[in-house]
Amino acid sequence: MNNTETILETLRQRHFRITPQREIIVDALLSGDHHLTAEEVYAQVQTHTSAVNIATIYRTLDMLVAQGIATRTDLGGRIIYAPIGHDPHIHLICRHCSGVIDADAEVLAAVDVQLRRDYNFVADLSHISLFGVCKECQ
Repeated sequence: MNNTETILETLRQRHFRITPQREIIVDALLSGDHHLTAEEVYAQVQTHTSAVNIATIYRTLDMLVAQGIATRTDLGGRIIYAPIGHDPHIHLICRHCSGVIDADAEVLAAVDVQLRRDYNFVADLSHISLFGVCKECQ
């Protein structure tokens, strides 16, 4: 069973209808080797069918995020989506040039320990964005 079929089976088990549109959207989200905007998912879907509109893309992506199957990350006004199984990392976004650097999530290990110890809070630090200024813009 490939990743698309696994996700669709998970949705079936959670009593979601599996429409052809949802299948194509899930497949498009999984086909990229990077995070995608809703518009990029839409462009990929349009190569297969014109029967899916952008509103359906957004609704399906929102449902996948709500079901814990995908992540939604704000890169300073640009929202990207990725399947939940990709490697944990941090997006470092430059406020000046809007460049994005992917950093290892282990950088936040000490923060995780402190949040657990001092606040009894378990944070999801596997896929977040931090804003600042990159080396070139400093």
